[in-house]
Amino acid sequence: MREDNKQGILLESGTNEIEVMEFTINGNLYGINVAKVKEILMSSPVKPMPHAHPAVEGIFKPRDIVLTVVDLPRYLLQAPCDKGEKDLFILTNFNRMNIAFRVHTVVGISRISWQDIQKPDKTISSGEEGVATGIAQCGEDLVTILDFEKIVAEIAPETTIQMAEIERLGHRDRRESPIMVAEDSILLGRMIVEALHKSGYVNVTMCMDGLELWNRLQEYREEENLREKVALIITDIEMPQMDGHRLTKMIKDDPKFKSIPVVIFSSLITEEMRRKGKELGADEQMSKPEIGRLVEVLDHLLMRQDKKQG
Repeated sequence: MREDNKQGILLESGTNEIEVMEFTINGNLYGINVAKVKEILMSSPVKPMPHAHPAVEGIFKPRDIVLTVVDLPRYLLQAPCDKGEKDLFILTNFNRMNIAFRVHTVVGISRISWQDIQKPDKTISSGEEGVATGIAQCGEDLVTILDFEKIVAEIAPETTIQMAEIERLGHRDRRESPIMVAEDSILLGRMIVEALHKSGYVNVTMCMDGLELWNRLQEYREEENLREKVALIITDIEMPQMDGHRLTKMIKDDPKFKSIPVVIFSSLITEEMRRKGKELGADEQMSKPEIGRLVEVLDHLLMRQDKKQG
């Protein structure tokens, strides 16, 4: 196992770095953010589940918890694949879910900058259908970073953002407060914008990563009434070029922008990540499926800003 980084899996906050666990499927290199990984286990017998998605292998119970196993080779290749005795299960935790993914080998861990991760172009990633969140240069290797959130959302749509949560909020007045969103997933970005529009927030600007949002903020640096341009920022954590923690740090360290509320909306919200976000100055943090709670938090933060302005 190659390991380019010997300093553990917990990165300092706001450095714009990611640790990527590299693994193989049929000899091809893929990657996952180490922050999503709980542990690696040897593959075990799995109990099939009736009427499951073709890529859901079934369930198994290591110790005291029942886990769903996703056959990642089958999902990626869209065809049944032989299962080897030396296959591994990558146990993950994100969006408050524990899921195991079958892979063939685990290669090691590389620490790299988000600046070294490029979005795949449309010849590789066709609109919302692509499952690669980025292409990373790890040493001499090109590694495809998979969008595990999208994979799970496709396999189990009920686990992702639900518009029903917005409908349960009832009638809401239209609000013109300008909101900026940094989210690199086309699918999730569209869902967030749709949810915000349905909840009355119609003035939403989408950015594909933290760097794009930061560059847009620079256009407002000379504005006397900044709040007329951007009243609140929502950011994912995992994004090429500039991640959400780095973006939050830059905003909160800047005298011009530090008063703008920043909400981290990510699949990676754990106690450790929550602590990091708080250290960086994030006003609120929540897990990505909680779209109804996100709207309630926006209401609260913007009302608080209104009172300060008053």
